[in-house]
Amino acid sequence: MRASALIALLALFITPPATAALKEGAKAKEFSTQVAKAGKPEPFTLSTVLKKGPVVLYFFPAAFTSGCTMEAHEFAEATPEFAKFGATVIGLAADDITKLARFSVEECRNKFAVGVATKSIIKDYNVALPLIGRTGRISYVIAQNGQIVHVHDNMNYRGHVTGALEAVKRLHQPRK
Repeated sequence: MRASALIALLALFITPPATAALKEGAKAKEFSTQVAKAGKPEPFTLSTVLKKGPVVLYFFPAAFTSGCTMEAHEFAEATPEFAKFGATVIGLAADDITKLARFSVEECRNKFAVGVATKSIIKDYNVALPLIGRTGRISYVIAQNGQIVHVHDNMNYRGHVTGALEAVKRLHQPRK
């Protein structure tokens, strides 16, 4: 069995309870990591991107697994709508940057960046998927002031994009 298939199978049976460490109203933890957008690796620092507007930070278990691919497609389709409200979408997984660079092209359709969820980021955001060393599926919307305004903690990819978009719309009026 391929590793990605095993991860997807385990994620179905080892679904942690809703335990996102960062609750609505909490301050998002600062972090830096390497991301890829349109196949090009680049540095990412949360505080730098927050200067431009809110951030939709979503964690996913593994690139190229079925649920993660479907979620990436939904985020890619919604990226122009997020941009109307000044929001940046970033996905993080415990994959290497080479795999994520391919995922950013093939599944994220060059629309948004995906990056490496380091052990410290996984710990700070309490997104560890038990036993398999991966992240669970948790989405945060972080306002420009660094406050968490929306949390969606569910291994099912459905609802993450719509919930995040609703939260972003509540934060800002569309840009003209």
